[in-house]
Amino acid sequence: MYNKNNKTENIAVTLIKFCTPLILSGILQQLYNWADAFIVGNIAGEKALAAIGSTTTVINLFLTAITGFTLGLSILFAQKYGAGKENHIPKILSVFSVIIGGTFLLVSLIGIIGAFPLLQMMNTTQDTIHMAKQYLQIILVGIPILAVYNVYAAALRGIGNSRAPFSSVLFSSIVNVILDIMFVGVWHGGVAGAAAATVISQAVMTVFIIIYGVKKYPSLRFKIQKWKPERSVLREGLHLGIPPMIQACISSLGGLILQNFMNGFGTQTVAAITTAYRVDTMILLPIINLGSGISTIVAQSYGAGKKKQTTKTVYVGTAMMLCVSLLLTWLVVEAGGDLISLFGVSPEAVEIGRNFFRRIAAFYAVYGVAMSIRGYIEGIGDVLFSSIAGIISLISRIVFSYAFAGICGNMIIAYAEAGSWGVLLLLYVSRILWKKGKGCG
Repeated sequence: MYNKNNKTENIAVTLIKFCTPLILSGILQQLYNWADAFIVGNIAGEKALAAIGSTTTVINLFLTAITGFTLGLSILFAQKYGAGKENHIPKILSVFSVIIGGTFLLVSLIGIIGAFPLLQMMNTTQDTIHMAKQYLQIILVGIPILAVYNVYAAALRGIGNSRAPFSSVLFSSIVNVILDIMFVGVWHGGVAGAAAATVISQAVMTVFIIIYGVKKYPSLRFKIQKWKPERSVLREGLHLGIPPMIQACISSLGGLILQNFMNGFGTQTVAAITTAYRVDTMILLPIINLGSGISTIVAQSYGAGKKKQTTKTVYVGTAMMLCVSLLLTWLVVEAGGDLISLFGVSPEAVEIGRNFFRRIAAFYAVYGVAMSIRGYIEGIGDVLFSSIAGIISLISRIVFSYAFAGICGNMIIAYAEAGSWGVLLLLYVSRILWKKGKGCG
């Protein structure tokens, strides 16, 4: 990794040091959902669990838009840091904290008002829709808070500090579990109690990371005089932030189509597959965050003009990714079904989830290599192509789902996703070969 002393440390060691807190942070973030699902599933029952699961795609529409945009900001922060332009960071932070926070405040209000018709459009089952509405409306209250959190987390990751986001998530996870037990287990608040616990813990997380960032790094202090946007700041931030945000939004909208498709298989399949996805999302975190680590290190090296370092990072990162992917495949095949059973679903639902894992896990290595190459592509600033590739991959997943449902039944959910990973990998490899042919890589 590029540093101020112009020294290069072992890339594998750097990736491990940087990515480990990211992975742990991601795991703890998923525990928000796990805690809700585990406690609600075992106390309130399978219908309540299905209600929470039915909101997942809608919530992800907001979350992925935030994380998509702040992904671009993280690359921008890393490039500025690598280039020694730390004086640019306060302006970027201040401007986009206001823009993103304000934007998602407005969007969340619209989502709260339109929650019920949106769930109806998704073909949410009648026996769960009212609980789903209640859960969704409360969760949306916390979206603007998460927007601000992600801006600060992006800045910290960009300058090479992945420990602070982990610490903030760790603290808020403890708060979330305690509140879940109180609101759902003790006071029997059901899905509303679980949602309230999540929002409060997210607020705690945001306050924590802001206080940490301000105290440790003067450049991360929000300055009211710097919030007014300058053309250069907007251009750079929007150039890197808009494409992944659009891709994330389209992916989530596509997820609505896929959620509607999955709902057609009935409540039991919805409970099984949404629960399986909770486990799968956690399992894939090492792959996703290793890809993020590759992207950050590449961005810092690229900003510093260390082009050979960017190439070496990809080679080392890909080798590590393959090892991690194969390990995760073994883990999921062996224990995936047992993890699903922890959420209080029926034995039939557990078996559906187990079959899902047996099929999807075989393609983890494909996804891993794709994420490694994506890290390089985004790290050098080619986020537009990465976003287009993601959209094409989503379209292929939707097409596969509807085209082969009659042949594969509910397991097409696994096969279609795996097929989309293959499409994504082919697109990324094609881009790398094209860049080499043009002498750009």
